[in-house]
Amino acid sequence: MGRSPSRGNQKGRDREERDSEFVDKLVHINRVAKVVKGGRRFGFAALVVVGDQKGRVGFGHGKAREVPEAIRKATESAKRNLIKVPLREGRTLHHDVSGRHGAGRVLLRAAPPGTGIIAGGPMRAVFETLGIQDVVAKSLGSSNPYNMVRATFAALNREDSPRSVAARRGKKVSEIVARRRDTAGDAVASADA
Repeated sequence: MGRSPSRGNQKGRDREERDSEFVDKLVHINRVAKVVKGGRRFGFAALVVVGDQKGRVGFGHGKAREVPEAIRKATESAKRNLIKVPLREGRTLHHDVSGRHGAGRVLLRAAPPGTGIIAGGPMRAVFETLGIQDVVAKSLGSSNPYNMVRATFAALNREDSPRSVAARRGKKVSEIVARRRDTAGDAVASADA
């Protein structure tokens, strides 16, 4: 006799399909030791970045006694804290932006096609999972991976699309984008002079 698939099994399958669209990257693992009577007890802290490579990205932090468990916790935390970032042509940022968190400061710049991802380790992981193909980034402050990732997310949260700017100002998108082209042309003309 054929049985209909159980409801719980269907939910599990839906979750697997949703999880398969995400790419996760391990940014950093920190080993910590707690000194106890019998010696040292080791624990692990993992920093993971998760994204769908279509403009959504998140980061998470997990701690456990074993590395795989710490990574699993960090990945789940990252999937709960996703942000949506507007991308130009699905490959780069709309405008240059900076962000900071603690002593970590980062500068992100939009780049022409073919540039690739020019960025340091923790920032590179964020851009790869986000789906950006062309970007130039510089870390100006702390090299602590936690602060670098948080500063990168602070910068990405400030990223605006021409559509949202136009809606906020009550203008047409073409007016906003045309102005951007004019200012780029003025900059080139002044450089030539």
